[in-house]
Order: sequence, then structure tokens, then C-alpha cells
Amino acid sequence: MARNLGFGGLRSKLAASEAAPGLVLMACAGAALALANSPFGHAWHDLFLHALPWTPVGRLETLHAWINDGLMAVFFLVVGLEIKREFVMGALSDSARRHLPMIAALAGMAMPALVYITVTHGHSELRGGWAIPAATDIAFALGVLALLGSRVPPAVRLFLLTVAVVDDIGAIAVIALFYTESLEPGWLVLAIALFAAMVALNRFGARALPPYLVLAAALWFAVLHSGIHATVAGVLAAFTIPVALDSQGNSPLLRLEHALVGVSGFVIVPLFGLANAGVELGTGNPLAPLPLGIALGLILGKQAGIMLAIFGCERLGIAARPAGAGLLHLWGMALLCGIGFTMSLFIGALAFAAAPQLVEDAKLGVLAGSLVSALAGAAVLRIAPRPSE
Repeated sequence: MARNLGFGGLRSKLAASEAAPGLVLMACAGAALALANSPFGHAWHDLFLHALPWTPVGRLETLHAWINDGLMAVFFLVVGLEIKREFVMGALSDSARRHLPMIAALAGMAMPALVYITVTHGHSELRGGWAIPAATDIAFALGVLALLGSRVPPAVRLFLLTVAVVDDIGAIAVIALFYTESLEPGWLVLAIALFAAMVALNRFGARALPPYLVLAAALWFAVLHSGIHATVAGVLAAFTIPVALDSQGNSPLLRLEHALVGVSGFVIVPLFGLANAGVELGTGNPLAPLPLGIALGLILGKQAGIMLAIFGCERLGIAARPAGAGLLHLWGMALLCGIGFTMSLFIGALAFAAAPQLVEDAKLGVLAGSLVSALAGAAVLRIAPRPSE
């Protein structure tokens, strides 16, 4: 699979694969929009939401459910592996380097939520969508950076990636804490026991991946039935995978991440985009409180929160801005953090699971806000001085 590459080889391969999935995701989002607004729109909708003739897991009755609750658990497993890697051996391993991106990420989640709450004030049925504009889509943002080439200083790119990773941690916590309606005690106890078994494997020095993968599948099944969203199982499983080298000189965590990152980026996330990004543009009002609150949260809230955090930390002496970053670099990066897409669409589907029309309105806001953020961020970074200038 990825034998004898060591930390450096695997990490370079992972870094090289970061941008391309974002470009694929853009294409799939455009295809989903085009199909949803074509004469095949209803057939496209039915493909994902009609009950399957047979399913091995009773709770997953549609293709949409298999993608959102099944395949996306693998996506969250990869996100969890990435988060652990960054904390153990990456940009978040140095406590001094954590301060600015962590503060920026938290402010970049709080301000969009505040903008959303302000815009939707007085509409109690929309209250549950406060977290929709709080997330940043790593793949989409890196795809835009890839199109800009060498115009972006490496430190700014790393800062955006680090903010997005911390952002993912926040989004996962939000899903677990705020989008769990009811719990099934028996299944929850089983999930806790399976997670404890995986932790014990790690503690006792097990380095072979198959036992972890078998327990991870069982953990996903238990969490699926527990009332907590099934994708949380992917993150919990990731945190138990060992980072240390095994007897053959490989890191189990890096080996698994390397094996899954392509599947996640080129198959799972594009499928998620195809299944969730399609919205009929003529059926909703983009200026209604829900889509407007989400769009403004992504466009205005994200950049305001991140820029205020950067300048506040700099002014107070908490942390310096990324090396080589001018005002335009920082502003463009903050704008790109307003690309919500994957996580925002995911949270929108959870927030309004019982109200399909609100889910569609939320999609409209996410797509509009993400598109404007992507175009504005790319435009600002395009006119910013090159790193060598």
C-alpha cells in the first residue's frame, strides 16, 4: 500500500493530493446544480431519495442516506486522521503555533453564527441552522488556491489549512452536541465499549490495522443506532489509530490516511456533492431570512471573525501574522474560509431534517455564500503582491 515511505514520504504524497479533490468537487457541484435544473431534475432527485429495493442496514433506506450516514463516516475518519496528524506532527504540534489559527478558527465560527442569528431573528423555526455558515470546506478552498498557483505565500496557505482543520474539530463537536435529538442507551453503551476497546488496542501497542478497522465498522453501526450522528464514529475511530512506527517502519495512521485520502477526495466527497448540492434555483427566494443569513454568515461573518482575530492577536502580542503575509493575502485567505460547502450542506441537512423545503433553502444560501466567497477570495489574492515581491 505505502510501504517504507516513512513520515516524510507519506506526508509529501498527502500534501500533493490536497488540491485536486477541490477541483473535482467544484465540477460535481456544478453538475448537480445543472441536473437539478434540467428536464431530468425530478429523476435526479428520485435517484437519491427513493427507497432502495433492498438494504443491508435498515436505517439506511435510500442512496442519500448511504452517502450521508455511511460513506461520509469514511470522510470523517479521514478528517479525524488529519486532525490527529496535525496535533502530533504537524502545524498544531507546537503550542506556540497553535494560538493564532485556533483563535482565528473560533472567531471564524462565532461571527458567522452571530450574523445568521441576527438576520434570522424572529423566525424561531430557523434557530437550529445557526451552525450552517460556521464551517470551512478544506478541499474547495485548496482547489481555489491551486488555481492561483504561486501567488499565495506558503505560510498563508498553511495558515488557511490549519484554520480549516481546527474549524473541522469545531464542526464535529457541534454535530455531536447540538444535532443529537434522542439517545438509545443500549446502543450508546455498546458504542462506548467498542471505542474503549480501540483505545485499549492502542494502549497495549497494537500496530496492525485490521483489528482497528473491524472495531471501527462495529463502532459506526452502534453509533448509527445510538441517536448520535453516525459520522462521529469516524472521528472517534481515527483518534485511536496509532501514529508511532510499526515493526516495518510505517506509521499505521499515515498508512491508513494515505490509503483513504484518494477515496475520500475523489469518490466520497464528490458523491456527497452530487447528492446534496442540487437545488432548483427557481423554487426559493435567495433573500429570504434562511438563505440570506447563511450567505451573509459565510461572506461577511467568516472574514470579519478571522481578520479581527489576526489583528487582535497581533496587537495584543499573542501571536504574529503568517510570515510574508500582507493585508491582501490575509483578506483573501479569510474570504476563502467563507467557502462552506461540504460541512455546511451536511449541517443544513441535519438542522432541518424534518423540513425538506428549509433544507433546499439552506442549500441555496450555502451555494451562494460559498460561490461569492470563492470568487472574492480569488480576486483579492490575484491582485495581492507575489511572495517574492
